[in-house]
Amino acid sequence: MIIFIYACDLNGAIGKDGNLPWKQSSDLLHFKTVTLGGTIVMGRKTWDSLPGSLPGRRNIVMSRTSRDDIEVMDYQQVIDLSLEQDVFIIGGGEIYQLFIEDVKELHRTIIETGIEDADTFAPNTEDCGFHLIGERRVNAGPRDQYDMIFQHFIR
Repeated sequence: MIIFIYACDLNGAIGKDGNLPWKQSSDLLHFKTVTLGGTIVMGRKTWDSLPGSLPGRRNIVMSRTSRDDIEVMDYQQVIDLSLEQDVFIIGGGEIYQLFIEDVKELHRTIIETGIEDADTFAPNTEDCGFHLIGERRVNAGPRDQYDMIFQHFIR
């Protein structure tokens, strides 16, 4: 199954200048809890923004060129893999758009702020048939910049 997981601001922004535009330790812990032991798929730009492979997960990059530092797959290979196991799409914006018709589950964190000059946005899922099955509001902890809302959707 294809699963999206991302954090966005109140306007759907997920990135600015190649990075997350906030410091949210609680959201990173949530991301780790949801994806640990699973397979994560990302675009090359998302891979380049990370310090390396995320531990405890199979890391796959979608790229048109092979790489020595990470496993690479194309769209069809990821779809085929998703028939055997859950696959978490973790970004960026182009990769979310590529899989928008295939996604069955969505974990979204809404960061309660608006980022000026954001350059990467989550896909619009309003009319995609998702149903909210869980929601939890979390006040900013000592290592968070903003309050947040964890949401879980299925379709």
